[in-house]
Amino acid sequence: MAELARNASAAVTALSLIGLLSYIIFHNNKSRSRKPALRKRPSGVVSAIGNTPLIRIDSLSDATGCEILGKAEFLNPGGSVKDRVALKIIQEALECGALSPGGVVTEGSAGSTAISLATVAPAVGCRCHVVIPDDAAIEKSQILEALGATVERVRPVSITHKEHFVNIARRRAHEANELASKYQETSEIGNHFNQLNGSDAVSEAKSSNYLPDCKGGFFADQFENLANFRAHYEGTGPEIWEQVGRKLDAFVAAAGTGGTVAGVSRYLKDKDSSTKCFLVDPPGSGLFNKVTRGVMYTREEAEGRRLKNPFDTITEGIGINRLTENFKAAELDGAFRGSDKEAVEMSRYLLKNDGLFLGSSSAMNCVGAVRVAQQMGPGHTIVTILCDSGMRHLSKFYNAEYLAKYGLTPSASGLEFLGISCGVKEQ
Repeated sequence: MAELARNASAAVTALSLIGLLSYIIFHNNKSRSRKPALRKRPSGVVSAIGNTPLIRIDSLSDATGCEILGKAEFLNPGGSVKDRVALKIIQEALECGALSPGGVVTEGSAGSTAISLATVAPAVGCRCHVVIPDDAAIEKSQILEALGATVERVRPVSITHKEHFVNIARRRAHEANELASKYQETSEIGNHFNQLNGSDAVSEAKSSNYLPDCKGGFFADQFENLANFRAHYEGTGPEIWEQVGRKLDAFVAAAGTGGTVAGVSRYLKDKDSSTKCFLVDPPGSGLFNKVTRGVMYTREEAEGRRLKNPFDTITEGIGINRLTENFKAAELDGAFRGSDKEAVEMSRYLLKNDGLFLGSSSAMNCVGAVRVAQQMGPGHTIVTILCDSGMRHLSKFYNAEYLAKYGLTPSASGLEFLGISCGVKEQ
């Protein structure tokens, strides 16, 4: 009887162990198959940034025999690809403590980044102060003011000049930090000194367009801040890769800060080193020479030696005569030179044949896409960036009188301006 009990006890123990092992194996397999928890997306307007559609540009695809696809960045809430950069810069600044809610974000910008910063900053409880060259389209300043940003328009000068719009923006952040420090000091001392110095702080705040309780300033520094690059390496690049089914022949884009072309090219190259990545560069910019010849400019053309605006183009937001930290991260296989005339003609061609109302940099990118298609031949998939729409380019790029002044009146009936004779749709 005792032996029977022992056998029964052993059987129960064995069954228990089998059950425990089965549970562990099942649980582990279930854990492996479970999808990782998705990172919670931010709420509000910033949650709409990114994940833009990749659209086929029918007219260019049909004319070249390639699949030419455009990343429709003009559908971001702030209207451009720069929304990604603004969000990433501000997020990283808040995370590391360089920016606090109630602080002011400053930037020197030809327009699009400024508009994006002015869109994102209020969403996180901050203000925006923008310094913009006075030759930028006036509607950009109007949009910025409507968004509640403080806008300074200054004359275009070399980046080496202390009054360059970027350098002024850097100073404005420093001034905001000084003001915040003074305000903090006055709030920590006795009534007598508080009244005396507090009035000085308020006066300084009024003269500098900052609130007396400003929580300091942060210079976004879009040209050198690698959060720009990361926004595209972590966002735009992966989106493109998935949208093309993880198979892409070429990517092409122009560069201003260099963040887009660097972040996207690096990501695509990391995924498939055979993917070709190209730059398209407007007149007056030295990046074409840097990519194709390894020399950015002659000694006489260096920005510090120029007496006036170094750019000779009507396109805005692209082209530069110095190497930024962002552009240095790019992995490029070649470059194409685009002209203002080609950009103007391309914008009108796409509007007529595809219903795409694009800005100057987007038009230049499409010029680059056709150049890549011509070089690679039919049967390839090529992606470019549709940075913004034509809505913020009305006073210059879409102004007939302005274009006529510079001999840029569009006249092409098809794509003959790029050497393609069969690019017109029948009406």
